[in-house]
Amino acid sequence: MATEPNDSGTPLLYSEGNAAARVALEREIRGWSTTELATRMTKAGVPMNQTAVWRIENGKPRRKITLDEALGFARVFELPLEELMSPPLEGIDLEGRRVVQEAVEAFYESRDAQDRLHAAVIGIADYLRAHPDSSTGIHTQCLRLMGDERDARALTQHIENGGYHH
Repeated sequence: MATEPNDSGTPLLYSEGNAAARVALEREIRGWSTTELATRMTKAGVPMNQTAVWRIENGKPRRKITLDEALGFARVFELPLEELMSPPLEGIDLEGRRVVQEAVEAFYESRDAQDRLHAAVIGIADYLRAHPDSSTGIHTQCLRLMGDERDARALTQHIENGGYHH
């Protein structure tokens, strides 16, 4: 959707029309129905029903978005408010946006997994300092849980070499 012109006929960089277009696009990228988005908004603390979402996206005249709702959409879509208000990216079709969204979600999941691994390794290292005779048992348990000797050895060597510090 193009940016809405202001009174002088020039497109607005940030506008409510852009936000409405982004709400529709971001919802479609995620494969959410208008009902699903309304439910997510309500769970995020901004009560909304399916009709309100539809009227924001398609209404003639389009339903206005309150500041609380704009902040809620930004939170639900995990976008900065400025991004939500800016024009949709040109030249990327819906499928392109979907694959980018998938990569972004995988990136965040990977980062979260790295954070969990870091915390777990610190916990094991702390445990080994408090129980120095348990090193062989820790390696055996890692091997049993991981199922691969190379992975278990790499993890226990990483721990033994002080790979993480806090």
